[in-house]
Amino acid sequence: MNASLGIALVFVAGTWASAESSVWKATRDGSTIYLGGTCHVLRPTDYPLPAEFDEAYGASETIVFETDMGALKDPSTQQAILAKATYDDGSTVEEHLSAEAYALLSSYCASNNVPLDALKQFKPSMIVITIMTMELMKLGVMMEGVDTFYDQKAIADGKTREFLETVEQQIDFVFGMPESNDNKFVTHSISEIGLLPEVYESLVGAWRTGDMGKLGELMISELKEEMPQLYEELLTDRNEAWMPRISAFHKTPQVEFILVGAGHLVGPDGIIATLEKQGFQVERVIASKKSPEKVGAPAMAE
Repeated sequence: MNASLGIALVFVAGTWASAESSVWKATRDGSTIYLGGTCHVLRPTDYPLPAEFDEAYGASETIVFETDMGALKDPSTQQAILAKATYDDGSTVEEHLSAEAYALLSSYCASNNVPLDALKQFKPSMIVITIMTMELMKLGVMMEGVDTFYDQKAIADGKTREFLETVEQQIDFVFGMPESNDNKFVTHSISEIGLLPEVYESLVGAWRTGDMGKLGELMISELKEEMPQLYEELLTDRNEAWMPRISAFHKTPQVEFILVGAGHLVGPDGIIATLEKQGFQVERVIASKKSPEKVGAPAMAE
């Protein structure tokens, strides 16, 4: 399975019957925190969300996100994203990619009526995310997922919201991809874009059932092997930066529900393994009562 497609999904029908989910409960010294692995983008048919998410949400006073979801939509943030995603020296993506990678990108754009000339000033990460967004929309995917759903719910319910990193930090992580990875990232993403429906279906299925082995395969294994620097910058470095705050939550009187991309939880460098090393007892949450009416699909964003 291609690692770069997984990365793009990190950035960017059916019901599975299972006794498991991507929600965990971590306890130490009588204190509890909940952890939810999220999909950042979903289809309307991917709702209702697994009831375990709503159970953890209901048991928590504070909801913790990777970053401020509302601030990401602010016009000033969008301008900052454009600035980070654009070459500031007047060069174009053609000058930064190999002839092979650029030819593949150009061929895809020509075949899919994508105006590459309008994208040439953007860095490869921005172009690939744009292309993946277009392809996901063909599959009926909304640019809203678990994080957005619970962010809106927490605001409506008056719950405390906290964030593990600033919007500026997240922008730097996403668009600060080392240029040494650009050719491989573009080549792999474009050459295997036909697998996107299969990859997305597998990813959502693994997320919904809490299949840690499959999530690791889709989001971790190949990325770690093929692009180790990117693996460190996007996953392990961020996990390490978050851990002091996450592990400190058990000292507060409140119960926290921490929602991060599922790729951050799995694998030997994931948050769950790290908490276990720190002496937390981590167990899967199994909803005591299924209540899908509480976790239905959100209204489409205008």
